[in-house]
Amino acid sequence: MNLSMFETQPAARADMKAGALYAIAGEGDWVYYGQVTPEKMIGFIKFRSRRPEDPQAVLSCPIMSVVSVGYPSIGRALRSGRWNKLGRFPVVAGLDEPRSMVQWPVFTHTVTVWTDGVPSYDTQADDPSIQDLELIAAWDAEYHIPGRLTADFGVEPAQWHVGGPVRRERQIREERARRGPDQPGHRLPADWVSTSVR
Repeated sequence: MNLSMFETQPAARADMKAGALYAIAGEGDWVYYGQVTPEKMIGFIKFRSRRPEDPQAVLSCPIMSVVSVGYPSIGRALRSGRWNKLGRFPVVAGLDEPRSMVQWPVFTHTVTVWTDGVPSYDTQADDPSIQDLELIAAWDAEYHIPGRLTADFGVEPAQWHVGGPVRRERQIREERARRGPDQPGHRLPADWVSTSVR
């Protein structure tokens, strides 16, 4: 799948200073937008267009998701024409706030919520208060983010295996268990609560 949409920039490197705004070539010929947060994550905006739009109009829209994207992959995406830097602008309200994230080891239902870079507390993966929190993970700008943006935007069906927040990761683990009931690595913990009841 070739998602190159912008001019290639052979010498480009990621700008991870807070406020840097990127246009991202997404699936279905959509352009999505993401801004670098003070924590050096990317806050994706709940807005898409068929061609790059005025940054001020984009930045007036709400935040869709905030994820960690591997810095080298952003540089690679800029060089290949899949991402394009639009400039640096004041950080959108809400992106300047610290975010809690969830660490979820395999083979367990117990998760750890991290806040301000330190573990805050342990809870269960079906805890209603954490369902929209992002899992700790680094996403690849070229190979993961286009599918992730489709899933986050929520209009077209997304691939079943695209994760992100705890709620979606629970659905993925249930689907893996359904598809591979004889595979020990796909079995659900005994204390699992199905996402179908939520």
